[in-house]
Amino acid sequence: METSLENRKILVTGAAGFIGYHLCEKLIAEGWKVIGLDNINDYYDPQLKFDRLKELGIKEQDAKKYNSVCHSNLNSFQFVRLNLEDREELPKIFENHKFEKVVNLAAQAGVRYSIENPEAYIDSNIIGFANLLECCRNYGIQHLIYASSSSVYGQNKKVPFSTEDAVDHPISLYAATKKSNELMAFTYSHLYGFKTTGLRFFTVYGPWGRPDMAMFLFTDAIMNGRPIKIFNEGNQERDFTYIDDIVDGVYKVISQDNNQSYSLYNIGNSKPVNLMRFIEEIEKQTKTPAKKEFLPAQPGDVTRTWADVEALRSKFGYATSVDIENGVKQFIDWYKTYYLEEHG
Repeated sequence: METSLENRKILVTGAAGFIGYHLCEKLIAEGWKVIGLDNINDYYDPQLKFDRLKELGIKEQDAKKYNSVCHSNLNSFQFVRLNLEDREELPKIFENHKFEKVVNLAAQAGVRYSIENPEAYIDSNIIGFANLLECCRNYGIQHLIYASSSSVYGQNKKVPFSTEDAVDHPISLYAATKKSNELMAFTYSHLYGFKTTGLRFFTVYGPWGRPDMAMFLFTDAIMNGRPIKIFNEGNQERDFTYIDDIVDGVYKVISQDNNQSYSLYNIGNSKPVNLMRFIEEIEKQTKTPAKKEFLPAQPGDVTRTWADVEALRSKFGYATSVDIENGVKQFIDWYKTYYLEEHG
């Protein structure tokens, strides 16, 4: 039975992250009561995370306190800094708030970093996810929506990538942890009867994006006169997907009824862009030619991603509307405002 919207409460983990911040903004606008959770680690500059939270009405000094629920000046948003793997404290959040649904976007991100620091991925993506599943089971959560990744497809040759394809050969530990999450979610849905929906994200970009992603790395280097590193000699394609299209798709999954106990979808643009074409668009929008340093392929990197999104389209009416030209422009406009004007 659906509850009235004003009583709907949802947990969003990874709320200070790129996708999490934008999703919280959307949920608040749609009338949900949102509890955001994030550990605000230092994988990249925590200041960007605090500034995202500031946009959601959370003061930085409040957000820095561990395990202390702080209230936004937006009445429908609260935030707590906490690790998912904290087995003592996470259940208390569930006990106190009686969530209807949970969206798990918290994870140790990054393909290349998983080669350098594998323990961080086991702690957050495996132990933390298991802890979250236990909380969902024990506190009557109706529906868990969680982030998976296009990286699970590895070097699959068949395109576009479909959730029906075998994904048994991940080429990074990050990808292996995301595939593990899908298996763990299936088991919990099967054993305990609550719904889980996995979303395999495809190269998300846009304003407030992560500094370790290509969009930011290229723009920052070009704007500051540094060479950009182009791996695999530029022979890569990515299904770049603008943040607003991603959030719109995630919100459709949250807000529409899904009768399946376990489901898995791709969420992407379904229009792969060659990496050199992507760089050309950044050069065009910044009016600055890039200094290019061509390098061999990086361990763990896949050559091409391409999402088959037909299942998400037919089930939820998912559609994308932002092309690469407009998406790149929106990111660069934000970059100039945030880094050159506000923090220049």
